[in-house]
Amino acid sequence: MTRTVLLAGDSTVASCPAHEAPMSGWGAQLGAHLGGPVRNFAKGGATTASHRAEGLWEALLLEAGPGDVVVIQFGHNDQKEPALPYQENLRAFVEEARGAGTLPVLCTPVQRRRFDGDRLTPTHGDYPERVRALAADEGVPLIDLTAATTELYERLGPDGSAALFTHFPPGRHPLYPDGVADDTHFCFRGADEVAAIVAERLKEIA
Repeated sequence: MTRTVLLAGDSTVASCPAHEAPMSGWGAQLGAHLGGPVRNFAKGGATTASHRAEGLWEALLLEAGPGDVVVIQFGHNDQKEPALPYQENLRAFVEEARGAGTLPVLCTPVQRRRFDGDRLTPTHGDYPERVRALAADEGVPLIDLTAATTELYERLGPDGSAALFTHFPPGRHPLYPDGVADDTHFCFRGADEVAAIVAERLKEIA
């Protein structure tokens, strides 16, 4: 793939600052799997509304050119602000990406690691289904990361899947001296595995 892939999303997509290493969003690892340029405009804490309000979406469109691919994944923070018009904000992103001559691709949000026995407990409510419905309605390619990460975590199990996330006991990592057990944000390994899923699907799409 020689075209540029531009990413819009939240912290699960974003490149994390050095002081949070090895925490990483999957977008930071995507270029290695695609072998082509990736521009990551995702930001920790972003919603579909704040991404536009802070100028990130405008900056993305200014860099996008005809034939480029715009991959969009939100939901983790939008669901904390249920009054946001999530689906309509995504629809506007799709329309504007198309207007810039790019190919928009919608992603459902990656799952959080929440197990009940050996099965994952969904935490995103109807947000993944809203993305699926919008993709079908607009004829937009869909990468169902909710389904893909559910399969990945359950295959590894409650214990094995912890290695995909930022988990350290106290005293193990110098940047997390008190320990950390973050079941939302990936470590390098988890980000890389999800990036591989996204890259495989993008190669099929574009």
